[in-house]
Amino acid sequence: MEIIYTDLLVKDDDLVLDAAGLPVLIHDRECIAQDLIHMIRELGLLLLLIGDRGDSNQDEAAQKIVIEIENDNRIIPGTVFFNKSKTGLFDIQATTVDFGDIGLRL
Repeated sequence: MEIIYTDLLVKDDDLVLDAAGLPVLIHDRECIAQDLIHMIRELGLLLLLIGDRGDSNQDEAAQKIVIEIENDNRIIPGTVFFNKSKTGLFDIQATTVDFGDIGLRL
């Protein structure tokens, strides 16, 4: 299968390096997932989500996140699902156009 998207792997706001000290590359599904997480952070939506624990405010922030993800042309609209886990983390499932399902944890 041909690689369509490539990016540098970022963890904890830093590049991940391999044993030789070179940046680790990610492709396609992993690249899309990383892009979506960065988009959510850059738009300040994660701060809205965790900043106010009221259900109505969290629901509004979650809806904004779903809308922004569905606006990505690599995601099939209507396939984004947002769930709050019992541990206080937020799980997002979506289906990409070319690479199947992806899962995000915020």
